[in-house]
Amino acid sequence: MSRCTPTLFAALLLLGGCASPLPTGDAPWIDPGQAVLRAAAAPLTGVTGVFALTVQATGRTDKLHLNSERDYRDPRNLSIAVMPRVATELEALYGNAPEVALRGKRIQVAGTARRVRIDFTVDGERTGKYYYQTHVRVTRASQIRVL
Repeated sequence: MSRCTPTLFAALLLLGGCASPLPTGDAPWIDPGQAVLRAAAAPLTGVTGVFALTVQATGRTDKLHLNSERDYRDPRNLSIAVMPRVATELEALYGNAPEVALRGKRIQVAGTARRVRIDFTVDGERTGKYYYQTHVRVTRASQIRVL
């Protein structure tokens, strides 16, 4: 068992105490806290649905990330991982880079939230330490809707 597991477990317990109740028929979307908890509970399949969040921060790696928290490392963060081709489509649609056009906006995203292992590295070498982020992979612009 990894040394990260007790930390993750403690974080999930903390999140569980702060999270809102499970969405009902009245709320046809899943909030970021519930998405993180449900994805952790279903590591092989993730959780599929419509997720609603306010874009608090953005970042780019090999893809664009739209984050529900200001700190993308926050265990409560739900990261919307937008593939490069889709980011280009969104830029054409909104007339500005999506990280500018969507920051501060409330959005809904259809997809599957999954835990993604993030390895810490030093000089390109894995250290053996890691944490998890929760991502929804966006492969079509139609998956995102601005509210």
